[in-house]
Amino acid sequence: MGPVELLHMSVFSQSFSPCGRFLAAGNNYGEIALFSLSAALSPDATALSQKPILTFTAHEGPVFTLVSTDCQLLSAGNGEVSAWSWSELIKKNVKALWTKKPKYRSSLEIPEINSMKLQSRDNSLVIGAGDNNVHILDLEHGVFKSVLQGHSDYIHCVSVREREAEILSGGEDGAVRIWDSRTGQSVHCIEVYKYELCGGGPSLSLWHLRSLSPTSVFPLSGCQRHSIFHQDMILAVGEGPFVSHCLLGGDVKAQIPCSLQSVNTLQLNSNSTENQVLTVGGSSKHIDVFTNLSYRAFSLSF
Repeated sequence: MGPVELLHMSVFSQSFSPCGRFLAAGNNYGEIALFSLSAALSPDATALSQKPILTFTAHEGPVFTLVSTDCQLLSAGNGEVSAWSWSELIKKNVKALWTKKPKYRSSLEIPEINSMKLQSRDNSLVIGAGDNNVHILDLEHGVFKSVLQGHSDYIHCVSVREREAEILSGGEDGAVRIWDSRTGQSVHCIEVYKYELCGGGPSLSLWHLRSLSPTSVFPLSGCQRHSIFHQDMILAVGEGPFVSHCLLGGDVKAQIPCSLQSVNTLQLNSNSTENQVLTVGGSSKHIDVFTNLSYRAFSLSF
C-alpha cells in the first residue's frame, strides 16, 4: 500500500480473538489486519511487535464491523458477511469459510452492513444494513431466517438484550427501535430526534428503557460514534482526539488524549486477563492501545 493510501486510511472495526491474545481490525480499503497483543505487550516488544502479523483483503469496500464467535471471526463489507477461522488466521492461512448475502429487495442494490451482534440465545447473527432492515442469520444452518422491517433509513447500529429477548436498532431516521426477537415485531420506537437534546444537535444521551425517556445528556461536542458501558461509566469516542469517561448522571469525568483526530471504534479486551487493554481506532493507520484507562501506552499500526 502506497503512502497516499496510508495517509487516507481509516480504521472502522475491531474484534479480539476468543483467547484474547490477538486483535483483528478492519479498514476503509476492505482489509483486515491481525495483531499479536501478547507480542506488543511483552517486555521484549520491538517496533515490529506493533505491526500486523497478517494483513489481507477481505471485502470490497470498508470493513465496517467485525465480531468474534468462539472460533470464528465474522466480517462485513459491501452487502456481504464472511466467516474466517481464528485458528487458521493465526497460522496465516487466509480462506473464507463462507460468505453470505442477505436477501435484498433488488439485485442491483449493495447496501453496506454497518453493525453486527451475536445473539447466543438461538445462535444467530443480527445484522444492521443499509437497506433500512435488520437481517437475522441463523449461524447453525447458515440461512437468513427473518427480516425486521420498520426503519425508514439505513441502520447504523444494532444491540442485543439476551435476557429480555430483545434486539435494538438505531437508524439514520433518528429512531431507535426495540424488537421482540422471538416474534420479529417492533415493540417500541424511541424517536430520539423529537427530543430537544442540547439544542437539537447530535448528542450522546442515556435512556431509561422502562419509561423510554432520556435520563442524561452528556455535554460532549461533536458527533459520538461509539460508546460502551464499563463499570460505573460510559466510554465514548467520536469527533476529537480523546476518549471521554462519562458518569451515568451526565458528567464528563475525564477526556483521555489519543493520537487520532477523529475516532470510530473502541473495544475492551475482556477475553484475557494478561492482555486487558482498551483499543481505539479512527482516522489513521494507527490503533491506540491503553493498558490503563487513564493514558495511551502505545499504538499498533497497519
